[in-house]
Amino acid sequence: MTKVLLIDGMALLFRAFYATSVYGQFMKMKNGIPTNGVHGYVKHILAAIHTVQPTHVIACWDMGSTTFRTESFEQYKANRVAPPDELKPQFDLVKEASAQLGIPNIGLTRYEADDCIGTLAKVYGMEHEVFILTGDTDLLQLADQRVTIMLMRKGIGNYDLYTPDRILEEKGVMPKQIVHVKAFMGDTSDNYPGVKGIGEKTAYKLIQQFGSVHGVLDNLSLLTKAQRTKIEENLEQLLLSLELAKIHCEVPIACELSEAVLCIEESHIRELCLSLEWSRPEPLLSML
Repeated sequence: MTKVLLIDGMALLFRAFYATSVYGQFMKMKNGIPTNGVHGYVKHILAAIHTVQPTHVIACWDMGSTTFRTESFEQYKANRVAPPDELKPQFDLVKEASAQLGIPNIGLTRYEADDCIGTLAKVYGMEHEVFILTGDTDLLQLADQRVTIMLMRKGIGNYDLYTPDRILEEKGVMPKQIVHVKAFMGDTSDNYPGVKGIGEKTAYKLIQQFGSVHGVLDNLSLLTKAQRTKIEENLEQLLLSLELAKIHCEVPIACELSEAVLCIEESHIRELCLSLEWSRPEPLLSML
């Protein structure tokens, strides 16, 4: 059976970096460039491969801060601080590490990694089993009969696996409806507004009852006066948030599965450790 593992590269890199940098552990090379995030990234990948046993692996990446979302809403993610100086040089290093392990790097300017992941999951999920490794709950909207979301938990190799059935059981909505919930409640992390005064609990209730944003708008007369007023006063923000929250699954990218066959061997790990000046390859080798 063909089993494809799609990796949310930045999510892994950031998680790995902050897990060790908080203790001042940067694993610097002789030229002073830190590699702690890259090292943790590789550990996350090897752990996920051990869990999923995929036949193919692909890493997807953000390609700059300017996207079609920031073009339509300038404040999108504007609240995020710049990455630490110790992390910046690892953005290129981590892609080089992926390539050394035979893992294709996929990304396209104006789109986020989420959009690339969604596009590939849609294509591969038509015939194959797909697992998406991430720490971002936004990707739950991509869950499908052949697409499982692996949400990373604390530590290496700990996951919550989300299928459509689990999402429906826990949240009372289908995966594709999550974006409609987020349109109402907004997202402080991504910095888009939603409807002021409507929180998570009410947002879920509205979508459980009416199915979608437009389903709610078609039934405003059935809402309380307070809810109706909030929505009418924030209608523009609601529709904007719906567009911002939705993962775009039609990105003009492609990756032939023949280019992504999993073939990580001991020699690849040793060569990677040598190039990044990691003196102890054994912990990584033990994960193969």
